[in-house]
Amino acid sequence: MTSAILKVSCQDRRGIIAAVSGFISDRGGNIITLDEFVERNSNTFFMRVEWDIHNFSIEREHIAAAVDGLAAEGGFGGKWEIFFSDIKPQMAVFVSKYDHCLWDLLLRHQAGELRCDIPVIISNHEDLRPAAEFFGIPYRVVPKTAGNKSQAERREFEILESYRIDFVVMARYMQVLSEDFLSRYQNRVINIHHSFLPAFEGARPYHQAFERGVKIIGATAHFATVNLDKGPIIHQATLPISHQDTVDDLITKGRDIEKRVLSDGVKLYIAHRVFVHGNRTIIL
Repeated sequence: MTSAILKVSCQDRRGIIAAVSGFISDRGGNIITLDEFVERNSNTFFMRVEWDIHNFSIEREHIAAAVDGLAAEGGFGGKWEIFFSDIKPQMAVFVSKYDHCLWDLLLRHQAGELRCDIPVIISNHEDLRPAAEFFGIPYRVVPKTAGNKSQAERREFEILESYRIDFVVMARYMQVLSEDFLSRYQNRVINIHHSFLPAFEGARPYHQAFERGVKIIGATAHFATVNLDKGPIIHQATLPISHQDTVDDLITKGRDIEKRVLSDGVKLYIAHRVFVHGNRTIIL
């Protein structure tokens, strides 16, 4: 079954759901899921609707134009996007030397859990090439130093464009991306931070957690922004710990939760369930 997915964000008003559901049903579409939310402070309406297009009377190449007309007529002329379930997003993975998140993503992808393609892995080190080769994925090394960052990012852009990449996952990529990079891929770079943000931002969060004697640790998948570890949060999870845990214990337990949080965040993104609203996300 092939389905269409419509994401809408606009100022709230009466009749939007009725207009969209009527548009779909009147043309032979069968709604599979419809989720909506109104953010009261800004009076912003969010909706994600997915429908079976097998008997839909509008050819898929004309659906976007039809939705554009519906938006004008229905008065939700804010932001809308249309996707199709049989078109897989193209995901690039950025890595450095830590391999746990990369292996988890690749294994889940191989098992069919991640409905995307992974055409390339980019790293600033050679270390994880064996993992890429094991799964038959091209591995491109782009060394980065303080002196060559702009040149290195230009090379990364070339690679991403050659593979027609839709979004990037930083699977413990230990480099800070520039404002230029993030503006080109705004809200399309997912990072995993090994802490339950906003606690323990920056480096060595497990050591910080140990020193503070916290009783839970966590991980956060978020969109990367120019403000380090402060981008819109996509997914989080925590794990209980105790005074008996050493720093090494925290790192071991933390890596397991990092993997799960990152993969769950990626799943939400590729299912087109994530809406960015200011520095927050709405998940539908």
